[in-house]
Amino acid sequence: MTAFAARGRATLTGAIHGSRVLVTGGAGFLGSHLCERLLADGHEVLAVDNFYTGSRDNVTHLMENPRFSVLEHDVTKPLGLDVEVDQIFNLACPASPPHYQRDPIKTTLTSVLGVYNMLELARRTGAKILQASTSEVYGDPSMHPQPESYWGNVNPIGIRSCYDEGKRVAETLLFDFHRQYGIRIKVVRIFNTYGPRMDPEDGRVVSNFIVQALRGQDLTIYGDGTQTRSFCFVDDLVEGFVRFMATSDDVTGPINLGNTGEFTVAELAEKVIAKVGGPSRIVYRDLPSDDPKVRKPDITKARAVLGWEAKVALDEGLDKTIAYFAKVVTP
Repeated sequence: MTAFAARGRATLTGAIHGSRVLVTGGAGFLGSHLCERLLADGHEVLAVDNFYTGSRDNVTHLMENPRFSVLEHDVTKPLGLDVEVDQIFNLACPASPPHYQRDPIKTTLTSVLGVYNMLELARRTGAKILQASTSEVYGDPSMHPQPESYWGNVNPIGIRSCYDEGKRVAETLLFDFHRQYGIRIKVVRIFNTYGPRMDPEDGRVVSNFIVQALRGQDLTIYGDGTQTRSFCFVDDLVEGFVRFMATSDDVTGPINLGNTGEFTVAELAEKVIAKVGGPSRIVYRDLPSDDPKVRKPDITKARAVLGWEAKVALDEGLDKTIAYFAKVVTP
C-alpha cells in the first residue's frame, strides 16, 4: 500500500503504462483476471475487496509481485486512505443471483454507495473510472439482441431488482458526476461471462452445470431450457476492459461487451455433459421470477469504437473452464 501511494503521478492520456490502478472486487472472478492482465501490462495494482464473494485464493499467485497490493475494504464505506490513483475499475458487487439475493439490501448499497465512493475518489484524484455494469439493466428484454440504446424491461420491485436497479442507479451516478464535475467515465455492460476462478457454488449456469457434471449429479435446468444466453470467456472480456479504458475521454459508453453466439440453456447443458461424460442427465425445475428469457448483445458499438469482439468460442472456453474445475471440485 505504501509503494502504491508513494509513486509519482503518471500522464493521464490514452493508454497509460506503468500507472496506478485500483480494482474494486479485485479478488473476485473477473477482478482477479483483470489484475493479472494489468500487472502483465506493467501497471501497479491495488485490489480492494471485502471478500464477501471474492477469495484470497484468486490472487495468491499475484502476491509476490512487488507491483501488487491487496486491501480488505468494503466499498460501501469511503476509502479513507491517502491513495493517489490514475485508473479505477469498479467491479465490486455480487454478480450471481444466489449471491446478490442472499442479502439484497447489501447488494443495492454495494452498487450505489460503492460507485459513489469511487466517484468521489476519482473526483479527488483526477482518475478515470470504468464501471462494470451489466446486461441485467435490460431486464427481461422485449428487444433482441439488446443495443445500448434500449432502456430495458426491469421489474423495480422483483427479487432480482437489488442487482438490476442497483446497477441502473450506478450508471445514473456515473453520468451525473460526468456532467456535473467532469469526471472521466467508462460504462461497460457485461453479458454472461465464464471461465477459470468462478466460484463453484456461485449459482451461475456455467459453473452449476460443470460442477454437477463433475460430481456425477444431474444437471438442473430452471424453466424449459429454451431460454437463451450468450457466453463470453473471461479473457475476451478483460481485453474489452483494457481497450475501453484506453479510449479518449469523450468515449463514455455505455458499451456492451459479450459474445454474440447465442445458445439455449439446454444446449449448454448438453455440451457440458458431452465434454465431462459420466451418468449426468438433465432435470427441470420451475423458472425463477423475472428470469430473462433471451439475452444477446448487440456489439456494433464495441466493434466500431474498440475494435473488439469475442474470439473464444464456447467449446474452447468450456474446455478451459472444465479443466480448471476438475482441479478444484471435490467429486
